[in-house]
Parts: sequence; structure tokens; C-alpha cells
Amino acid sequence: MSKLLNELIESLRCLPGVGPKTAQRMAFHLLERNRDAARHLAKTMERSLDDIGHCQQCRNFSEAGLCDICANSARDSSLLCVVESPADQHAVEHATNFRGLYFVLMGRLSPLDGIGPDELGLDQLVKRLDQGGINEVIVATNSTVEGETTAHYISELVHQRQIKVSRIAHGVPIGGELEHVDSGTLSRAFSGRHLV
Repeated sequence: MSKLLNELIESLRCLPGVGPKTAQRMAFHLLERNRDAARHLAKTMERSLDDIGHCQQCRNFSEAGLCDICANSARDSSLLCVVESPADQHAVEHATNFRGLYFVLMGRLSPLDGIGPDELGLDQLVKRLDQGGINEVIVATNSTVEGETTAHYISELVHQRQIKVSRIAHGVPIGGELEHVDSGTLSRAFSGRHLV
């Protein structure tokens, strides 16, 4: 196999979930059947890497100083949802009726990986909270050990400013059967129960 082809295959392996065989299939497909699409992909990736930065307010990906959500005056600026990643923000935005604003951490606290408050932009979050106008912060981090640690840390920052803070509920998924739900999820579902 040529050196350049090997380099292409290895480059494709940087994508999540792409192992050697999948990378090889992708490379062969692009070269054998779809070179125009491959050229378009390469140009779009280069433009994206050059032109997409971070929103100055929420830290999400944006081509402008403010993303479309932060620039939208119809959003409820008194509600702030803190999420770990742009993918999480996208999920909340498209699966719920939440119409407040966001703060995207771009990760979660993980001392073992060298990720502390500075890497998550928590100083920027504190400045935003101190500007006033926020009545509630909804912490929507994942229910992993790191996500829970991050949620606790953020909750403390918010409480210090006498702002209401809430945590999204975690529990049994819709359509899930109790016998197949892990004990941690079931325990959390019971402790987070509410009257109906």
C-alpha cells in the first residue's frame, strides 16, 4: 500500500469510533467511488477549521462573535443551562422546549486528565453570573462521576451568588423496563421521584 494511502487511512482514524478497518473502508470508498465528495469534504473541513471559533458569551462553536442563540433577543436571558459539550447543547435544544441561554463547558472536571476549572472557562461563567440578570442556572452535565463532580462544583459557584440552581433529572428512560435498568439509574429515579 502506498505511503500516502496509509497516511489517509491513519488520518481518518482520528474520528471517534473509527478503527483501522473502518478507516480503510472510508479511504477506499472516497478514492474509488466519490472523489468529488472527498474534495468537497476536504474543502469544507479546511474552511470550518479556519472560520469556526467560539461564541464570546456561551463558548459554543460559532462563525461570529455571538452564536445565533446568544444573539437572539427572543431567548429568555434569565435562564442559563450549563452543558458539557456542543453535542449536549444541540440535544437539549432539539429535544426540549428550553428557550433560555446556554454555557458550554467544552468538557468536565477531570483532575486525572488535567482538566480543571480554568480549562472549562468557569471564570467566564462566574463573570456572566456576576453581571446579574440570571434567575436560574440549570446544570445539565452527564451523570458520570466527572459530570456529577462538575455539577457539584458549578452548583456551589451559583449558590454563592444567591441564584437558584437546579439539576436535570436522571432516571428510567421512556420505554425502559425496570428489570433492565442498572441499579444506579434506578436508585436515582427513586430519589428524584415527584408527586403526580
